[in-house]
Amino acid sequence: MKTAILAAALAAFGASASLAADKVTLQLKWVTQAQFAGYYVAADKGFYEEEGLEVEIKPGGPDIAPPQVIAGGGADVIVDWMPSALASREKGVPLVNIAQPFKSSGMMLTCLKETGVTSPEAFPGQTLGVWFYGNEYPFLSWMAHLGIPTEGGEDGVTVLKQGFNVDPLLQKQAACISTMTYNEYWQVIDAGITPEQLMTFKYEDQGVATLEDGLYVLEDNLSDPAFVEKMVKFVRASMKGWKYAEANPDEAAEIVLDNDASGAQTEKHQKRMMREIAKLTAGSNGALDPADYERTVETLLKGGSDPVITKTPEGAWTHAITDKAL
Repeated sequence: MKTAILAAALAAFGASASLAADKVTLQLKWVTQAQFAGYYVAADKGFYEEEGLEVEIKPGGPDIAPPQVIAGGGADVIVDWMPSALASREKGVPLVNIAQPFKSSGMMLTCLKETGVTSPEAFPGQTLGVWFYGNEYPFLSWMAHLGIPTEGGEDGVTVLKQGFNVDPLLQKQAACISTMTYNEYWQVIDAGITPEQLMTFKYEDQGVATLEDGLYVLEDNLSDPAFVEKMVKFVRASMKGWKYAEANPDEAAEIVLDNDASGAQTEKHQKRMMREIAKLTAGSNGALDPADYERTVETLLKGGSDPVITKTPEGAWTHAITDKAL
């Protein structure tokens, strides 16, 4: 009898273990930091486990393009900015936005006042640092809106291909550089430059903000009911992680630090970053706001002679996952 009970218990354990082995691979847009705190919190707090998921979180980096990773089968779902995702979709990688944890944009240009750049009208003739690898699209759209060429000259701007650091500003190689409200701006401050010495231009304030850090999958996978159910669980647990991170920023930052295998992040920077990130995820329950999507598409289509996308996308987002998850 005891043998039978033990066998039944082991069978039940095996069945529950198999249920918990529904694997999801998430590819991040950048390295382990508070920008992705919601996912690390969901894993640490057992929110994924509660949904019967085993989630692998793959950090990104300067040489990692999430659309290429998912196209090559290296991830089930990726974090990407919508300009990059829509550009990739137009080029043949059928990405679909299934959730949008970030409501607001954190992107901006940060300039030294001593260069004379105190308004966008002062951009012509200046050198501006710009991130590439898909991050250049919002900038190029903004310049197109302003009617400013990006090939240099007195009437245009010279684009400096900026590394993922703030050196061009510190070394005065550029009048302005690309920064995020939650990251590089504070690196400039930590380098000894005061806020009073800087002029910042937030994309949100300039009317050209585009959506950042959405969750994307390949369109064909959405025809698989099992995959859809897996994403419903993933999004539900992830948003639970994000809302926990918003409410507990310092704890969330500590969880991120615990997962930083590189050891490159500092407690001060990550806690500060998490507080800034919470401002960007505030107001989102995870479902994409169609008005935000339309604004992003409109911005990208108005890219002058070389727009980010050349036609209005079709089927580039869905509420099918968030309707069930939330």
